[in-house]
Amino acid sequence: MKNKQLWINHIKGLCICLVVIYHSVITFYPHLTQLEAGLPEYTAKSWIYLNLYLAPFRMPVFFFISGFLITRYIESVKWRECMDKRIWNIFYVLVLWGVLQWLGISLINQWLAPDLVRNPTSNAAYSETLLQFATSMAKASTSLWYLYALVLYFVIFKSLHCYKVPVIIMLLGVNVAISFMPLPWWGMNSVVRNMCYYGMGAWFGPQLMTWMKATHFRQHPLLCTAVALLSVALYLVNVPVVISVVSIFVIMKLFYILDSWRESRSDAFLNIVGSNTIAIYTTHRIIIEALSLFMIGQINTDRISDNLLIAVLLVYPFVSLATCTLIGLGFRKLSRALWGDLFFTPPAKMVFAADKS
Repeated sequence: MKNKQLWINHIKGLCICLVVIYHSVITFYPHLTQLEAGLPEYTAKSWIYLNLYLAPFRMPVFFFISGFLITRYIESVKWRECMDKRIWNIFYVLVLWGVLQWLGISLINQWLAPDLVRNPTSNAAYSETLLQFATSMAKASTSLWYLYALVLYFVIFKSLHCYKVPVIIMLLGVNVAISFMPLPWWGMNSVVRNMCYYGMGAWFGPQLMTWMKATHFRQHPLLCTAVALLSVALYLVNVPVVISVVSIFVIMKLFYILDSWRESRSDAFLNIVGSNTIAIYTTHRIIIEALSLFMIGQINTDRISDNLLIAVLLVYPFVSLATCTLIGLGFRKLSRALWGDLFFTPPAKMVFAADKS
């Protein structure tokens, strides 16, 4: 990636870190049933609420950047050339890791929490039959719903790129409507809600990027204050779309300014993570399941001291993030070295590349 684009990759790195922290929190703190009132309970609830309030700042910018990076494919690349990289490659990883997560998480639950009752229809990874798994995957009820969305979004936005303005307006309206009339499947709910942000990046990303770079927010203090207050007010009445759009440009502006002060480096942590989002995204859910079930068992059975408990409650999401990042990056290297990147690259694509060379 060219240096002038590294700051965008850093945003991707931040987003995947927030995703890992999100899953670390929801699979751990709500299931600590034996916490005493006071500091332990307060710490756990603080992480839960912080996770909730970070929602408007996590996936919208992730999807906007994802859309922006494929603008050329949407506008000028023919369908035949898009099928491999933009559709088949992502679909392959979605199905493969859907199965691997299902098998891995099922084994982990049998090992660490055999008596724990899971709703088999709530997540494809908890399915008890192949039919349940296939149904959950079709409804996007999977921890891999981001990949599901990338395939669906690309097909939709490439097909409808001649109707940009009315479609975006409609999707913004759908985003508001779904806050009050959600779909029955949480995964599809997320897919539909975030579609407008991907579309903004895919269809209007270059223009919005140019506007963002040229705009100096400090020159418009009253307007910025009014927008900030409006976005917060709407968020408090369950309309997060405005604060999500604002957060996209605030985050991008911040990283762009930081890059202008000190040029982004290819060996920076966020760039390395941002260059390997798929590896971390696909592997982290299995790792988090094992970590959370083990720690929940230790805490709920009073096997750790009070002082250690406080330390664990304070830093668990960061330890989980570090663990998932290291294992995800390590597994990607292992996949490339031993299996020709089979776990992240379709065999047909590898054969095609070999024939081409």
